[in-house]
Amino acid sequence: MWAQATSLLLLLFACSFWPAEGQSDGSRRQNIWNEPIKFNTKAKDQCTMIITGQGEYTKLRLSCEGKRSYWCEYVGKPYTCRSYNKNPRHYFIQMMWGLRKLFNACQAPRVIKPHMCRTASDESQMVFSSSSISRAQLDASRAAQRPASRQPVRVQPRVKGTQQTTPRPTPPAVESNPKRIARLYCWRSLQGVCKHYLSIICVNGLTDCSFI
Repeated sequence: MWAQATSLLLLLFACSFWPAEGQSDGSRRQNIWNEPIKFNTKAKDQCTMIITGQGEYTKLRLSCEGKRSYWCEYVGKPYTCRSYNKNPRHYFIQMMWGLRKLFNACQAPRVIKPHMCRTASDESQMVFSSSSISRAQLDASRAAQRPASRQPVRVQPRVKGTQQTTPRPTPPAVESNPKRIARLYCWRSLQGVCKHYLSIICVNGLTDCSFI
């Protein structure tokens, strides 16, 4: 009997915490959906992300105010991603990091999968569903805003009017005939005297000095 009484008390004690825990979890999830995510685009548009549940799907509504108002919606099943279930708000924060780099937040790709769920199935991604601006206009506007790729400029070599010629090497100096004759036919001690007289003879044309 004592054992039965003890079991009953433990059961009542456990049941008393279940509603409180469920209420706490529900309150936490409710705070995530009720607290919108706000940011500014590259064009200074003020945007708000509101996340709501829609059956088995999660819906994201993006509303922006700038030179003109616009909105767009995405739907998906992000809860199929394990990382999303650990931190669902960060999933949409990562989406916001990409949206704020655009001039128009609704110019985002048709399918968005945040980095935290990159390895999850495609079910976890958010897919474009509708907007106040046609998708064709959004895609065309986004393409027009992409900077044109710069092609490298090829510089053609300049062609001068006159053709440049390579200078010819200067031939080595040819030893004069009198000096060569004196070196070949006179004793070394007399080469200076021989050269002197041979120069007189060759210069005056008294003999032909070109044969050697």
